[in-house]
Amino acid sequence: MSKRPENRISTRRERTAWYMYDFGNSAYAAVVLLAVYAAYFKGQVVGGAQGSWLWGLSVGIAMLAVALTAPILGTIADYSGGKKRFLLFFTALSCVFTAFLAFVGKGDVVMGMIFFILAEIGYRSAQVFYNALLPEIASVDEIGRVSGRGWAIGSAGGIVCLIIVLALIQIFPGTLSVRFSFVLTALFYAGFALPIFRLLPERAEKKALPSGSSLITLAFTRLGATLKNVRHFKEFGRFILAFLVYNDGILMMLNFAAILGAVLFGLTQTQLILFMIMVQVTSIAGAYVFGHVTDRFSAKRSILIALGLMLVAVVWLYFDYSRTLFFVIGGIAGFALTAAQSVSRTLVGKLAPAKKSAEFYGFFAMTGRTSSFIGPTVYGFIAAHAALWYQRGGQEAALAEQSGQRMAILSIAVFLFVGFVALLFVNEKRGVAAAQKASEPE
Repeated sequence: MSKRPENRISTRRERTAWYMYDFGNSAYAAVVLLAVYAAYFKGQVVGGAQGSWLWGLSVGIAMLAVALTAPILGTIADYSGGKKRFLLFFTALSCVFTAFLAFVGKGDVVMGMIFFILAEIGYRSAQVFYNALLPEIASVDEIGRVSGRGWAIGSAGGIVCLIIVLALIQIFPGTLSVRFSFVLTALFYAGFALPIFRLLPERAEKKALPSGSSLITLAFTRLGATLKNVRHFKEFGRFILAFLVYNDGILMMLNFAAILGAVLFGLTQTQLILFMIMVQVTSIAGAYVFGHVTDRFSAKRSILIALGLMLVAVVWLYFDYSRTLFFVIGGIAGFALTAAQSVSRTLVGKLAPAKKSAEFYGFFAMTGRTSSFIGPTVYGFIAAHAALWYQRGGQEAALAEQSGQRMAILSIAVFLFVGFVALLFVNEKRGVAAAQKASEPE
């Protein structure tokens, strides 16, 4: 039996189980969101500039659904001591509909959107409960290292799954192998998710319901209290506002990376997978490096550095016409955006009262997903309608689509810059102190 070191609040086996979940679910992000399904849906299922618009709309609908449910579910999980039960349900939902993507063929636009939306809802909702387990396995002093290590191990999982998919496509060229890759991804996700349900105990205890209350009514009551409490945690509120904006830029880069590579630089499916493997490798370095930077300095400073690097990458991408430089830019972006996401998760753990971790993570997810509905939808709208505008101006269809994508790239820069400026007004030390004081026994 794994023993718990004196300076830790969890055993090595428990942390390994938590890491393995990230290893598994990152396969979904790597294959469905990044390297394969995004480009397949846009290019094969839909086709043309309209594919960018419908892809952005699908992502936006999924994000909005999570935004409306995550804080309620987080509150219920906190009170019922059931984070793992909800994690299991949404993990199963994502895995099942990821496998169902294999049935989506040319022209199956509605089916492709519905299956993806349900898989995405499961993936994003599961993250709420997965993230809420972080304060249960890591102390405040080591939460940055544990979070960064988890993100890095997750990126490694994405690489392993992409290599398997790449081998499949090389051995069996054609659309059928691309579609079968979604089944492999679902099995990969499910298999590496199992340890967290078997080895990591639920430390939160179930609380007795107040007289005359149910879990649903209590969830709404506590959500209202959370919204009121946020004003007492001013730095948490300021961070959420900044995250709401810059997270859009991050997700826009992730959700449209494969489409950008295919449209602007003519990357094939094999080249897109190789590109995403390279991005995942740099993201591992980013997660590890910024995890240590966070513990040594501060989470806020780490995020600001990461956002600055991302802004450089986006502006460079706008002016780039070289396929080789696209790979360089992708490496910089991968190093920075994964670090920004990982450290943002860490900062929530520091700014949220320990007794209400799932509730605050739910609120974090709600704001992030609400803004995320805006970002991908805006990007898809600009890319599609700008392409039509250029085409009406005399450009041929393929060139007009490229011009539309470049116009949409500028919207990413706007979200990142505004979020960067908003984050400057967050006082991390004051926020951590407020959270620790609220967690002290009354």
